Amino acid sequence: MHEFIATHLLRVRERMAAAAERSGRDPGRITLVIVTKGVADDRIRHAVAAGATVLGENRVQEALPKIKAVGGSVQWHLIGHLQRNKVKQSVGIFEMIHSVDSLDLAHEIDRRAEQAGIRQKVLIQVNEAREPSKHGVLPEGLDALVRQTSALLHLSLEGLMTIPPPSDNPEGSRPFFRRLAEKAEQLGQAGMPVCELSMGMSNDFEVAIEEGATMIRVGTAIFGPREE
Repeated sequence: MHEFIATHLLRVRERMAAAAERSGRDPGRITLVIVTKGVADDRIRHAVAAGATVLGENRVQEALPKIKAVGGSVQWHLIGHLQRNKVKQSVGIFEMIHSVDSLDLAHEIDRRAEQAGIRQKVLIQVNEAREPSKHGVLPEGLDALVRQTSALLHLSLEGLMTIPPPSDNPEGSRPFFRRLAEKAEQLGQAGMPVCELSMGMSNDFEVAIEEGATMIRVGTAIFGPREE
């Protein structure tokens, strides 16, 4: 199993480098967030032994025992929806929260971060495709949420995240990635720098890199199909 995971991790890194080269980017500026949803602790430890440094989990309640079991010096990111009643458990545990989608949630994170004496790194999740089944601020509400979140003293707004609609063709994701990158550029020009772009998963991360992703979230391409 260790060899399987190590081989697939290496292959993903090679594909990342090739996509970066095609778009004239430095692959060293792109963070691979390895998604551990549904993955057993021993397989996660194999990934860490093979060089994984950033792990991403969708649910707080699934992450906490894994963080304890895996140990080591890896970073953990929360990449799934965060409920307000789980914020206290999340702040300071996760290096970054990718899924802020409302001012209420941002305020709660800010309040808990103040209590913990830290600044919590966050991304704002944008529902570029306006899918009713997905979380995320709608594009027309993004500017206001960026301004309001940036003003909170115990948050560090690092960038934006999006999840495009499912597609059999990776090219189907490109317009959504491109729009998010363009929006980030507009915000930067308006004096609201959002440097990180978390976008792209196992089926479309190369397209995401070509469109400017600085973080990709990959699980299946490394671990194989989920166990759950």
